[in-house]
Amino acid sequence: MPRKQRVPIHPMVKDLLGFKPDSSDDAVLKAWKVASTRVCQPCWELKYCPYRPLVEQFPLLPPTRATVERHNAYLRRCLETNKFGDNTPLDAERRGRFEQVLATDKPENFPESIPEEIEEMACHWFGHICPVVFSAEAFTETTDLRRSGRNISPRVLMRVARRDNYMCQECGTPLRDFKIEFDHVILIAKGGSSEEHNLRVTCFDCNREKGATFTIGLVTTRKSRTKVVQRTRNKDARR
Repeated sequence: MPRKQRVPIHPMVKDLLGFKPDSSDDAVLKAWKVASTRVCQPCWELKYCPYRPLVEQFPLLPPTRATVERHNAYLRRCLETNKFGDNTPLDAERRGRFEQVLATDKPENFPESIPEEIEEMACHWFGHICPVVFSAEAFTETTDLRRSGRNISPRVLMRVARRDNYMCQECGTPLRDFKIEFDHVILIAKGGSSEEHNLRVTCFDCNREKGATFTIGLVTTRKSRTKVVQRTRNKDARR
């Protein structure tokens, strides 16, 4: 498997996150890993954002260079045609704003891309970096209240299997006891716990396909049903 290529961190991103713009990428990623993996974003477990009034006070990642180029191209078309994309006439105030943006937002000043390790900690609703990255400390997470290790008692595994009806929660395939795998909904590497509510039953294939992503809840989409049918056909073909 080819090694994942590291994405360079733009000085603008470093400055937004509280690092010196000339800090080395290795130093930034090392500090960021400590800050982002010792905690769990509360919205994943609470299903709402407890920081909502404060989120907008935290860093908002800049758009990528390609996004700025597309946006600027749209603004130029509006100025040339004197219309918005929906053919609404462009007023003088908006024309002035568009000209100002084109004069200040140069694509070369924006990052080509943002490392996944940083981007994944941005709020899915507001876009800002989750406040928990900056406010939480390791001592707020106790092993008494949150099981953070990989050792799970057989009693918990049995309850999870019965709760999920011995069925893969990703593709819906019924599983025999010896084919059951237990998956962390929120990965341990991302701050997830080994408590019952963060575990689910999956089959071997779905557990390997998950990688570093996660989904919450039962998956009963057409894609999942198609996956089951395709696997059944593959098994029949091998017989």
